[in-house]
Amino acid sequence: MKRVWAVPVLLVLCGSVVATGPALQGSFGTAATALAICVLLALAHSPLLFPRSIGLAEAQRRSSADGRPVILWRPGCTYCLRMRIRLGRSAHRLHWVDIWRDPAGAAEVRAANDGNETVPTVLVSGRPHVNPDPAWVRAHLSPSA
Repeated sequence: MKRVWAVPVLLVLCGSVVATGPALQGSFGTAATALAICVLLALAHSPLLFPRSIGLAEAQRRSSADGRPVILWRPGCTYCLRMRIRLGRSAHRLHWVDIWRDPAGAAEVRAANDGNETVPTVLVSGRPHVNPDPAWVRAHLSPSA
């Protein structure tokens, strides 16, 4: 749990430190801008931007029932962030597994990627696809999903 929030907390703390200098010199606009940029970066690297994660076993069970892909991801991954943003509203129709919270998900990613934790790894019909195009993932959503 701590590992998930380390980068966002560090970004907010750094933003606070950076904003302190201009604020003490009376440049509140610069201070506010620096802090806002760091807070936005922290949000982008936090799990808050992603749909709620479930365990791999539950995601696979749900996927076999409804045919929706499973996305194995981790906080702080720019490719996962790209996937989430480009999927838009469709992202909530997928099953998301945070590999930092689910050891089985991490093991699945390592098995699919020669021991590396390369994410996002998307499971479609049980087959892994490493960092696919978000349009391709969207196309694999079943119409009934």
